[in-house]
Amino acid sequence: MTATMRAVRFDRYGGREVLYLADVAVPCAGPGQVLVKVKAAGINPGEAAIRSGALAERFPATFPSGQGSDFAGVVADTGAEVLGWTWDRASHAEYVLVPETQVVPKPAALGWEAAGSLYVAGATALAATKAVGVSGGEVVAVSAAAGGVGSIAVQLLRRSGVTVLAIASKTNHAWLAGKGAIPIAYGSGLRRELEAFRIDAFIDLRGPAYLDLAVQLGIPPSRINTIISFDEAAEIGARTDGSVAGTSREVLAHLADLAASGRLELPIAATFPLADVRRAFELVEARHTHGKVSASCAEATSIPSTAGARAASTGGKEFAFTA
Repeated sequence: MTATMRAVRFDRYGGREVLYLADVAVPCAGPGQVLVKVKAAGINPGEAAIRSGALAERFPATFPSGQGSDFAGVVADTGAEVLGWTWDRASHAEYVLVPETQVVPKPAALGWEAAGSLYVAGATALAATKAVGVSGGEVVAVSAAAGGVGSIAVQLLRRSGVTVLAIASKTNHAWLAGKGAIPIAYGSGLRRELEAFRIDAFIDLRGPAYLDLAVQLGIPPSRINTIISFDEAAEIGARTDGSVAGTSREVLAHLADLAASGRLELPIAATFPLADVRRAFELVEARHTHGKVSASCAEATSIPSTAGARAASTGGKEFAFTA
């Protein structure tokens, strides 16, 4: 009898209501692959954009589609603790199959939730900071500075001797100041506050209004990077380096070492069981979290029938999986 696992799926583009849990076959590892029992996996805003169809031209989905890129867990046949990534949108599941070149050892001091949420945010933050070519003594503005990517980008920039203008809600200012950044509240007075500084580069993690602001502040497009506003970036010649540009085993191992040693903090805003993936995305899509949202696969739960989940999703009503 084929072993099965729970995995998040969606059969069409749409809101959170299209997500359901399916009972699918556990994949088998072949040469050069590892099967990982997932302990934790990051929930990322980009996954919501892919699922909604907003990025269909850039990142098309093949249905039924899984989701999830980063994860941490235990290699099924050796017991080794690892963290890594998948290109197959497959980490929101109890098991994930990846090439062995896409995992690195998990440091013992690194918690599961942070380890499982590190790849996307970390690789994206590193790529974005490199894209704008920062050097010590310069001033860089970062929008959405307290989010998953922003929290890491701020710390990487500070480690490089950069003055960081961290744009975020006032509730996150104390944390950002504690990391050595200069917190600045978003809102009607933002441009005036930023004009008090000579800003060398701008990292946009929020949306097109910040690209417009960067241009108005006189920042060269070559020193503006966005991870979200691709069309607008093409119009002005800004950069769009993200997780793909920052991905490598060496990068992930370095970030994991920084996090395990306390030199890099990845705040975890909330952790949800895999069965509550809709609630997790509701929090992520509100775009006000400090740090990351994580899905935990550590405990087995009952599996709703795929047919029932589809019926609930097409009915347009929210429902919660049993945990």
